[in-house]
Amino acid sequence: MHIFLQLVASGVAVGMIYAAIAFGYQLTFATSKTLNFGQGEALMLGALFGLTLVPFTGYWLMLPLVLVFGFALGALVERLGVRPAVKIKSEYGWIMATIALGIIFKNVAENIWGRDDLKFPSPLPEAALTFGGVRVLPMELLVVAGALLMMLAVELFNRRSIWGKAVVATSNDIDAAGLMGINTRKVITLSYAISAMTAAFAGVLVAPVTLTGATMGSVLALKAFAVAIIGGLESGLGVIVGGLILGVAETLTGFYISTGYKDVPGLILLLLVLAVRPVGLFGKAVIKKV
Repeated sequence: MHIFLQLVASGVAVGMIYAAIAFGYQLTFATSKTLNFGQGEALMLGALFGLTLVPFTGYWLMLPLVLVFGFALGALVERLGVRPAVKIKSEYGWIMATIALGIIFKNVAENIWGRDDLKFPSPLPEAALTFGGVRVLPMELLVVAGALLMMLAVELFNRRSIWGKAVVATSNDIDAAGLMGINTRKVITLSYAISAMTAAFAGVLVAPVTLTGATMGSVLALKAFAVAIIGGLESGLGVIVGGLILGVAETLTGFYISTGYKDVPGLILLLLVLAVRPVGLFGKAVIKKV
């Protein structure tokens, strides 16, 4: 039983990273019905940028600088890759543009930081804590707490700030929001900026647990996309539940069956959701008016 609980605890930490990245997908889809397929590269750049700052600032003072970096990066992606495609109403232009920008960011990272994976210093002790026989790394607890606090902060921003309410209004009906005087272009830019900021933050959260390198974001972003589809692209709760399901399923499968099959349960669940409930477990079906 201890082994099972140990695997669940590890899966929760992994799942919350997926959820944090998937939360970024949810933010941009809500306002513009578009996604940043360079979300993994935003995570990677956030981690590498943080790694560069850590020797000078320490881990905790580095965090706000990484948030600002991620915010600016997301705004840049929206202005260069998404807005031109949306302006001409290209259905697929933003997909290729965000993928292209992601590849460019990856190449830039390889030239600046190299292709080898780098160790990110942990701000917390590396000795595991024990809770009822379950060993948990302090950094894993920080990953879970940090991801939840980040999502809570964004939710409070949306509910309490004037810009957040503009984001909610644009998410509900972009045309009506525009008629009410809301600058929906700026709102979409803001949603991309916050989305990349959450990815960059997730990068410096997960980096001390894993290795840091130019390829670290690709697989995480792909699995986070699966999480967003499973949970529902328009549901914050859905991405959390989807992340936990995928993270726990991976660790259980990796231990009880084989690490070679650890990705299979999540992909099967993804296929089932797409076949039975395409809007996701917590998504709401939209009825188009004709």
